[in-house]
Amino acid sequence: MPDPAGHYFDADPAVGSRPTTVQLDLPDRSLTLATDRGVFSGSRVDPGTKYLLLEAPAPPASGTFVDLGCGYGPIACTLAARSPAATVWAVDPNARAVALCAANATALGLANVRAVEPAAAPADLAVDLLWSNPPIRIGKPALHDLLATWLDRLAPAGRAVLVVQKHLGADSLQRWLSERGWPTERVGSRAGYRLLQVSRS
Repeated sequence: MPDPAGHYFDADPAVGSRPTTVQLDLPDRSLTLATDRGVFSGSRVDPGTKYLLLEAPAPPASGTFVDLGCGYGPIACTLAARSPAATVWAVDPNARAVALCAANATALGLANVRAVEPAAAPADLAVDLLWSNPPIRIGKPALHDLLATWLDRLAPAGRAVLVVQKHLGADSLQRWLSERGWPTERVGSRAGYRLLQVSRS
């Protein structure tokens, strides 16, 4: 049966709005972020997301970045704050998430964030860095299509860093990415999560 509350990857969440805030505390900064029901991990900072923000290789100082599946924006806002000369495209099919991410970026003074639904992202983006806690629960075929679409946009020297739970298929995803021609290495593993770094073939 369909979930009457819908899913965080729905374009228009069925669940009613109940705004709140969460605190993202990192060694280099602390961010207060507006959030809501109907978006990914709306009641707390997801532990996989926080692991990515703590342990991923440092982003370059500038370039075109993508937060794929941005939710209310913890990844996009962190990237934008760490690399103010970069442009960060925060992409999510969930209109509520996009609005929250845009509002959080504005509240934090991060003018280099562009929060959009997928169709509004320029098709010719050459992506220098992609960070994502990808939506594993959309199912393997849809996930593979999503990743293929965006990894094909990596610039020649571009890279992606994904955080995936081991029990949700991190190791099989690493194999699939490598077999498809995107060299992928594990750059971290902790508490059941894998950090996968993907390069352009």
